[in-house]
Amino acid sequence: MKSVLVPLANGSEELEAVTVLNILRRAGIEAVSASLDGHPIRGSRGTMLITDTGLEEALKRDFDMVVLPGGQPGTNNLKADARIIKLIQRMAAEDRYVCAICAAPSVLATAGLLDGKRATSFPGALDAFPQVLREPQAVVEDGKTITSRGPGTAMDFALTLVERLAGKAKRDEVEYGLVRV
Repeated sequence: MKSVLVPLANGSEELEAVTVLNILRRAGIEAVSASLDGHPIRGSRGTMLITDTGLEEALKRDFDMVVLPGGQPGTNNLKADARIIKLIQRMAAEDRYVCAICAAPSVLATAGLLDGKRATSFPGALDAFPQVLREPQAVVEDGKTITSRGPGTAMDFALTLVERLAGKAKRDEVEYGLVRV
């Protein structure tokens, strides 16, 4: 079974985090949420989220993909955590999926993972990184780096992640069950 780590920090965007976790789990993909300090987190809109585990425990195993939700100050909290930077750099070096939505692509850029790559983000989140080839689409893929714009694109983003890990037929099955059309 494919596995995905979704690290959460205080101030992470709830809609992005929960949408990604929910859709991955609907597809039968093991999606593990992990808080930076092992405690419940308060999202960017004040919602309390209880994670599956703490980051220290999660880092003891390997994942096929890591997904960083955006939101503030969650993105800045992820960016300031050396364990997150080391994790995403290692996963990229091992040719595993490294994904981010909303402001969180700036975490990838800070780690040097978007240099010369195509990416998207919440408007303005990548302005400090001229080395990133910014694109306006809802979801942008460049190799095994997948980025998305924000809460309104979270479902498209999550379905893209399902397709990459489990195939188009599984994406279609999950999407059909969501009654999007």
